[in-house]
Amino acid sequence: MSEWIDISQRLHNGIAEWPGDTPFSYEVRFLKADTGSVNIGKMTTSMHMGTHIDAPFHYDDEGMKVHELPIDVYIGKARVIDVSGLESVGRSDLEGIDFGGVERILLKTSSRPNPDVFPEVFTFLRPDIGPLLKERGVRLIGVDTPSVDPEQSKTLDAHHSLHDNGVLILENIVLQTIEAGDYELIALPLPIEGGDGSPVRAVVRKWRS
Repeated sequence: MSEWIDISQRLHNGIAEWPGDTPFSYEVRFLKADTGSVNIGKMTTSMHMGTHIDAPFHYDDEGMKVHELPIDVYIGKARVIDVSGLESVGRSDLEGIDFGGVERILLKTSSRPNPDVFPEVFTFLRPDIGPLLKERGVRLIGVDTPSVDPEQSKTLDAHHSLHDNGVLILENIVLQTIEAGDYELIALPLPIEGGDGSPVRAVVRKWRS
């Protein structure tokens, strides 16, 4: 049986946050030596730290919040597509590629090699990708970058295009060692009521046909 491969960024003090966002921090707030029974940790973080999903509420006041998302979207067959070297990815880059009927596409851009350094430039998605993914029946897009839009974007055109076409977003996955092909994916968000996003533990294993 194929082994599960962790494709999550490890959360630790010092991991790079989105510029201006809340950094990740963890500390053992109460020590077993003091409580007499247990260690208790305290965590402070943005919902968009490390490997995470965006709920539509993140960029749309009327969008679904994390607790309202259909969890089946985050479990199932996924296809990893290698688009390394592209400045951006849109319809023309993907329309000639067979998706194999999968509902989850993971794009390997290789443009964020170090999670402890926020990249000055990373591969982003062009808005015309949304209609193509809808045509192919895709419900989830995953990227190995901090966002599907450029860091400086305020209009978030790719986010809105994906939302308008029924595609949910998974960001900051780690695909350096993952070859193109079909996998089983699990990337479940936490049930955060009212949340605009959630960190996830994303894992894959080779698809068994």
